Amino acid sequence: MKIALISDIHANLPALKAILEDIQSRKIDAIYCLGDLVGYNIWPNEVIQAIRDLKIPTLAGNHDLKVKPGKPASEVSEKAYAYDIVGEDERNYLLSLPAHIRLEYRIGERMVNFLFVHGSPRSVDEYLLEDMDENELLKVMNECNADLLCFGHSHKPYHRTIKTGESIKHAINIGSVGKPKDGDARGCYVILELTASSLSLDQLRVTFARVEYPVDTAAQAIIDSPLPDELADRLKKAY
Repeated sequence: MKIALISDIHANLPALKAILEDIQSRKIDAIYCLGDLVGYNIWPNEVIQAIRDLKIPTLAGNHDLKVKPGKPASEVSEKAYAYDIVGEDERNYLLSLPAHIRLEYRIGERMVNFLFVHGSPRSVDEYLLEDMDENELLKVMNECNADLLCFGHSHKPYHRTIKTGESIKHAINIGSVGKPKDGDARGCYVILELTASSLSLDQLRVTFARVEYPVDTAAQAIIDSPLPDELADRLKKAY
């Protein structure tokens, strides 16, 4: 079983296309999107259409919940432009998305729970950062009964394991497809892999896939739009 997880696309269509091509080349069994399809770039409607065309189960991110009815172009502010260009049908789609996806698998002799969220199980806006106290992170996972918790939001990928008795819990930030903030401008996504012979989550294989895409094209699109030019610099330097 191979699962691809993508998140934080942020209307970056060139990055999404490159990521989806990479996923297609890897014989993935399922794809899930953990939200933030919009914001920061000019292709929100195209990104949403691509996700819908592929019927990818998708969560609502904090930026997806910011969408609002469109305004005449003359009234669109620099700050709000990324949300105001979202179409009505696309807006309704974003506002219909769930806050979490839970999967249950039998691995070896026990059932394990996978939980996918955008920020945290407690809030779409909460950050679960890599340096979070282990006891606090474990508390979060226990409260939502998650053996494996995957999330995005911070745009900084990492994988932490927590030993609990005879089992291991996994907390995975899957990074960002379209706006990385870890100093690596390539798009990022995660592949989870378990084989038919896997007896426990200890044998889970986690791969952080980094994919080249035309960053300059995406950055120039920002510069040519009403969006702040600073966003183009952030995209190219991944901060």
